[in-house]
Amino acid sequence: MSEKICKENKASKDDKKETENCCKVNLEAKDGGESDVPKVDIAVESDNTPSGPVLDTDIVKTRKCELKKIDWTGKLYLSPLTTVGNLPYRRLCKKWGADITCSEMAVATELLKASPQEWALIKRHESEDLFGVQLCGNNPYVMTKCTQLLEDQMTVDFVDINLGCPIEFIYKQGSGSGLLQRTNVLQSVVTCMNQVSSLPVTIKTRTGIHKDTNIIHNMMPKFKDWGASLITLHGRTREQRYTKQADWDYIEKCSQLCCPVPMFGNGDILSYEDYTESLKKSPSISGVMIGRGALIKPWIFQEIKEKKVFDISSSERFDVLKDYVNYGLEHWGSDTRGVETTRRFLLEWLSFLHRYIPVGILEASQKMNQRPPIYHGRDDMETLMASSNCSDWIKISEMLLGKIPTGFSFLPKHKANSWK
Repeated sequence: MSEKICKENKASKDDKKETENCCKVNLEAKDGGESDVPKVDIAVESDNTPSGPVLDTDIVKTRKCELKKIDWTGKLYLSPLTTVGNLPYRRLCKKWGADITCSEMAVATELLKASPQEWALIKRHESEDLFGVQLCGNNPYVMTKCTQLLEDQMTVDFVDINLGCPIEFIYKQGSGSGLLQRTNVLQSVVTCMNQVSSLPVTIKTRTGIHKDTNIIHNMMPKFKDWGASLITLHGRTREQRYTKQADWDYIEKCSQLCCPVPMFGNGDILSYEDYTESLKKSPSISGVMIGRGALIKPWIFQEIKEKKVFDISSSERFDVLKDYVNYGLEHWGSDTRGVETTRRFLLEWLSFLHRYIPVGILEASQKMNQRPPIYHGRDDMETLMASSNCSDWIKISEMLLGKIPTGFSFLPKHKANSWK
């Protein structure tokens, strides 16, 4: 079905050649040609179809009124977070009040190759009652086939298209934010994914590509026409990465252009105060997505819902770490390999978590892109948790998981400090 839909929604001639080359290896396996790509079990018509009425599902398209509906209004959405947004971490955020969760970015071609590592990224925990999978890809054939596969073989509430990833090799492949430069291909991706599945198709994007040039407002009416169920806008361009403040005034402008399609805003929310200020600047949005703010203080969701700021003590923060470690050992296993996997992901998270400044120490509200001052905590544990030194993060991991193995080393994958 996915191939038929893609043919009916062809991209421009130039982009078509490019996309066909990109997905040739995936189509050869289905057409009977030789391929090293493992075959994925996608539901197709079989010669052994039982007798009965003639089905017309390949002729009659799913109508918009038959698509699954989600009420997005007023919800708090945990951002899809590469590396750190794993299942144990999402489970922790659900405990603290996140309404919507989404998998880490998964590469569509790797899912179709049945890569165990890629499928592990999109595993869902039972506590995730509103859960989506974020796909990254550069052509409609692969993205559409992958969407069909997810609906057939997973219990998932929506599929999100990554149009915001700023990573260089993703961008150069024409995926992530690179798709913003290929409008015809992007149109085919969104429309074909909508036609092949009853799952809502959502979009997460940035304001543009180049440093001081916002372009996404031109795309908002198109996203609406192509059938997007939700649009999430991170208020920065690709080149800005995480520098400068998110542009919530521009988010408001875009929200009005995509109406009645709901839109979420994303960027620099670290407190209930930031949340309310964002809503003042962007009153038209349906909700907010929180990324780094949740990494620095996962209890931010409960703060927002209770409309106050928590002064979390070092012992309470250590209990949060205990919960994460227990979730990790349950997910990755309690053998040596599971312990060390949990340790590495814990250390990745600590590279963000140490930036939290306890409310009882602050003179003013902590802001996302302001470098935290060096300070001594109210006890030794609070001081240790404030350290930006990797060796201190390892000490914390040893309190929870035992001594590190011989030859152990750690370097954070993420470098998203963005301090002014």
